[in-house]
This record gives sequence, C-alpha cells and structure tokens, in this order.
Amino acid sequence: MNLASIPSPSHGVYHLGPIPLRGYAFCIIIGVFVAVWLGNKRWIARGGRSGTVADIAVWAVPFGLVGGRLYHVITDYELYFSAGRDWVDAFKVWEGGLGIWGAIALGAVGAWIGCRRRGIPLPAYADAIAPGIAFAQAIGRWGNWFNQELYGRETHVPWALHITSSDGGRVPGYYHPTFLYESLWCIGVALLVIWADRRFRLGHGRAFALYVAAYCVGRGWIEYMRVDDAHHILGLRLNDWTAMLVFLLAVAYIVISSKKRPGREAVVEPAAAAEAAAAKSEPESPDSAESAQPEQQDSSDSSEPESRESPKDEAESAPKKS
Repeated sequence: MNLASIPSPSHGVYHLGPIPLRGYAFCIIIGVFVAVWLGNKRWIARGGRSGTVADIAVWAVPFGLVGGRLYHVITDYELYFSAGRDWVDAFKVWEGGLGIWGAIALGAVGAWIGCRRRGIPLPAYADAIAPGIAFAQAIGRWGNWFNQELYGRETHVPWALHITSSDGGRVPGYYHPTFLYESLWCIGVALLVIWADRRFRLGHGRAFALYVAAYCVGRGWIEYMRVDDAHHILGLRLNDWTAMLVFLLAVAYIVISSKKRPGREAVVEPAAAAEAAAAKSEPESPDSAESAQPEQQDSSDSSEPESRESPKDEAESAPKKS
C-alpha cells in the first residue's frame, strides 16, 4: 500500500446539462489555445502581424488532428480492425489515441498551405510556434490522466499513479505516471527553445528542429517505461525507434542549415514589413504642417532687431560742423 500517490479521476466525462465535457478533448483544446497565444507573441516580436499565427493554425490544427489519429490507428490497427473490434471506434478521437509523430508531420502540411497562401516562409513560422507546441503537449498529456491510460511500470514511489479502472485489460494498482513525466519534460523543452532562441537567434527552422530533437530525447526514455501494448522491433517499442530516427534527422537539419543559411530571417512576413516601411516614409499630414506654420512665423519675428533708428534721428545725433 502506498502512503502517497496521484489519484486518478473516477471518470473522464463530465456533463454540463446535456453537453458532455470530455477531459481528454478539453486538454487538447486548452493546449491549442496556449500554442497559438504564445506563437502569436513570438511572431509579432519577429516583425509579423498579429493574428497571422491563428489564421495559419486554422489549417495546421485540423491537419494535425487527422495526422495524429492516422498514426495511432495505423500503428495500433489491431485495436480497431481485429476480431471482436468495432472499426467505428477508430473515429472516436475523444477516447484517446493521438500520435505526436503523425500530428507534427501532417500538421506541418497544413501549416505549409496556410503559409503559402500568405507568402510566409514555413521555417520562420515553425520557429515562432515551436515552444507553444511543446507547452500544448505538456497540457495535452493530462488527457491521458483523465482516461487512465499510458502509464508506466508498477512502482511504490510517493508520486505513483493510482489506476482504479479495470477496463480494456487494465490492472488496478500503482504505476509510474509517465503522462506526468512527459508533461514536465515538454515544459523543459519549451523553456530550452525559448532560451536558445534568445541566446543564439535561431532562424530558418532551427528553433523548431531543436524542439523536435529535445522532445525525442525525453520521449525515448519515457516510452521505454510504458507497459501498454505496442509493436516491438529488436526488443524496442516502435515509438523508441521513431524517436531515434527523428532525433537524428533534426540534429542533421540543425547542422546543415547552420552552414547553408546562418543567421535569422530579416523579414518573416513581407506584407507586415511593407506596411512598416510605408508608415516610416509617409509624408506629414496637412494638419501637422499648418500647426507648425505659426511657430515658424514667431521664430522669424524674434530674429529681427528689436528697434531701428530713423534717418532723422541719425542726423540729429551726428556732430555739427563749425
């Protein structure tokens, strides 16, 4: 018996009248809002327009949700298409099951479409949104807590997760809270990217690549702790191999990009840069010119001598000849 532990919620669905509020979906939605909010602040700081991040997110988020679900369904197809399973469950996203690898990959396609429509370089957008994505993952992982899923091995540490549900083959007990480990790791990744971006002025997608590489390191050891069913290759879970491959690709991108395109983009949103340039070169308005005219008149009056002697006064003051 554990003297201290993290309790699991008794259920993951709460009803507001007839409306069901699912904890998993709620965490995903909050994460998206945080990512867009922080991404917008970083985009404006880079010289972009306010609202651009949200407009592109309208493309990226739906693509990301579809990609995340596809990755999960493909890699765990037996949960939906084996004997005794209902394939309709593959569409029940609110019950859990979003693969981050598919979400990032297809979400990038959606972001590319949005960026292309606005004439914005995708790498610059990715750099701005990268820490926000990490924070979104940190929040989204709490959805697994609501569903009592994706926990680690049995343990008796004070922060053990108490699983009470026996649905889906679960065995009630105390387990490593891998959802919490990954949530804390993602917060650390976000802070790392923010610090590195300020310190080294990362550009051309390198801040995003740093986020990917750092996340993969944590995902590797956290994935190794999990006990849920997964496909194994040479003794390692499929997601471990995916994390290693993606980590190598991210590091390679950072190295190659630094050599080919050093520094940071001077302009991230051409339309915003053109507006700023036009505002600087715009001539003064007529009202400002009229207000400045009296000041010029006053200054001209003050520059003249206070008084002048008349020719008559000069003659009288001159000495008379004898």
